[in-house]
Amino acid sequence: MDLLRYTAESLSLGFDRWEEQHVSGPSLYFLVVADVDVSDYTDPLGANKWPVNRCRVISESAEAFVEAARDVAFTCDGAIVIAADGTIQEQMVRVRSPSHESMNGIDMEYADWMGTKHMSALEASTREEVLWSVTLSEENGRVSSFLNGTYQDYPRDDIGGRWRP
Repeated sequence: MDLLRYTAESLSLGFDRWEEQHVSGPSLYFLVVADVDVSDYTDPLGANKWPVNRCRVISESAEAFVEAARDVAFTCDGAIVIAADGTIQEQMVRVRSPSHESMNGIDMEYADWMGTKHMSALEASTREEVLWSVTLSEENGRVSSFLNGTYQDYPRDDIGGRWRP
């Protein structure tokens, strides 16, 4: 999980054009799941694919994972599904919003900075099958982690501190 967040932070810090108008930075949405089959709550997102030929399992090579994530962050859209064992699914997905009944009375509180990807990650984190999710905003480099309907938010100026250059 740390590698996912550190990768998002590294891509945010490595992009120096955040302040330019009409420029989109890198964007990521990682979804860590307990079960490999996510078809009950996701839909394939067209030709958006993770390059499994370069990195199939996160733990095999951190360098290969970061390089693949960098390429995907600039060219693809959708959630990257990662099984609890670190295996990455090739097909990137759109995560469906949970039904009101399945929320078990949880009222989502969306922050005003949240876009579609962040709201999706927050909602997805309420699902029993979802262990954790993390996003990197293409608009401002913000990195956020989502767990059980809550989130930890790291604006770009707050990431990459002393211990994570």
